[in-house]
Amino acid sequence: MAHSSVNRRSKLVLTLAFVTYLVISCKPEQNNEDQDKGRIPEKITLSTSVLRDKIMGGWAGQVIGCTFGGPTEFDYQGTMIQDYQPLEWNDQMITWYYDHAPGLYDDIYMDLTFVDVFDKEGLDAPAVSHAQAFAHAEYALWHANQAARYNILNGIDPPASGHWENNPHADDIDFQIEADFAGLMSPGMVNSASEICDRVGHIMNYGDGWYGGVYVAAMYALAFSSDDVGFVVWEGLKSIPEESQFHQCISDVIGWCGEFPGDWKRTWFETQRKWSSDIGCPDGVFDPFNIDAKLNAAYIVIGLMYGEGDFGKTLDISTRCGQDSDCNPASAGGILGTMIGYSEIPEVWKSGLEPVVDRDFKYTTISLNDVYDMSYRHALEMIGKNGGTVGEGEVTIVTEQPEAVRFEKAFEGHYPVKLMQVNREQGSLKKGGPTGYDFSFSGKGFVVRGGAWKEQGNLDDQELILEVYVDGTLLEKAVLPTSFQSRRHEVTWAYNLEDGDHEVHLEWNNPAGGARIDLGPVLVYGPEPDRK
Repeated sequence: MAHSSVNRRSKLVLTLAFVTYLVISCKPEQNNEDQDKGRIPEKITLSTSVLRDKIMGGWAGQVIGCTFGGPTEFDYQGTMIQDYQPLEWNDQMITWYYDHAPGLYDDIYMDLTFVDVFDKEGLDAPAVSHAQAFAHAEYALWHANQAARYNILNGIDPPASGHWENNPHADDIDFQIEADFAGLMSPGMVNSASEICDRVGHIMNYGDGWYGGVYVAAMYALAFSSDDVGFVVWEGLKSIPEESQFHQCISDVIGWCGEFPGDWKRTWFETQRKWSSDIGCPDGVFDPFNIDAKLNAAYIVIGLMYGEGDFGKTLDISTRCGQDSDCNPASAGGILGTMIGYSEIPEVWKSGLEPVVDRDFKYTTISLNDVYDMSYRHALEMIGKNGGTVGEGEVTIVTEQPEAVRFEKAFEGHYPVKLMQVNREQGSLKKGGPTGYDFSFSGKGFVVRGGAWKEQGNLDDQELILEVYVDGTLLEKAVLPTSFQSRRHEVTWAYNLEDGDHEVHLEWNNPAGGARIDLGPVLVYGPEPDRK
């Protein structure tokens, strides 16, 4: 997906023109000279009350955005939410979700798991501590998170737990929606936020999936030192390697924002045209469902850029972009909430928070008021650790110029070529019925969707063992728990096979009553085609 040098130069001119416009119109006066040079100031001084207000704004904005977009989550796949479709908001919605659907806030309680580990073990808490905490938590998980949980429970620790060869969801959105904490505890210190993301984000993601979290955390960190949305969006992208598709996608989006000012829908269409193909997530390939990190990050950026600093407009646009429409306004709302501070979030949006601020999020012992305090303490520690000073009434932060993290690419050389439906009569392996299944394919990789389940009325969970043979050689003895909490997200998979014809045999070697293995469609990969 290389661009011509002419197109790159043209796009850069358009992008810089748009960012310059935003800088001139929105930038705080004390930072004019530094930001006109395209750099953040070397140091910033904030009162402790302002620092705390920004941290509160980040957490509150995330909760508000998640709640606002909750009713439309994945209802609009590959299409936007039209203007005539009302998006409801009232001061009872947050309480309703706390009472009736607390699982909506997986964006938040996943963050809180990592915040809690830092609170208990200190700023140098290792990846394995975070991994164990989230793997053994009571909440349900999906996609890259659940694949990582399974890996960790079965002895595959980070970073291998998030690597694409072990995790078919490596490019999914998971860490992107959970990285807010890293930016909020690293005010102005964008590279320090990236280091935290390296430790935590590779638990469940790799490549573009990891970059999503790095980018979101970078924008949070930068929001402490600039109230210019365009600058934060552009500067944060410097944390991502230019050769990555994530960087190319977001760079395109910023360019289209400059090319089509005032027309977010045109930018959405251009984004959809070029960047909506998901090749990783087995649930999203050959399907309009898209939980890919870079596409949903594009929707965050569209909301921020066209929202123009207006909190409600930012949430509305990022939600109307569709797909993961609770997580994207949560990220956009959290970044903007950090930038403007809790005190400047309009009352109509934050009035619903008051009844729940002292209520623990489901599956945690942490409330909003608790995490305000925890993140504030962590931020003060990070400021001191990185050469800043913490006084009684103010802090001086030694800021960091963004540096690109290392380059990673998931599913390199793999391209979806076929989705094969499983024979219905043999698609469910069970005791007393078929316990084996055979299929053949031509390519270099495959993923078998499905999973292990308890039969209705069976109260006991089991671990089912499935032997997987490729071309007569045992690939693995897959452990398939029937427990939803510890399940394997897919039945089995293999990448980087020799390109060609292959025979696969699946055999359940410990069939037991009260359980079954459902085999879903088989996703087949071939080599990536030459697009030159």
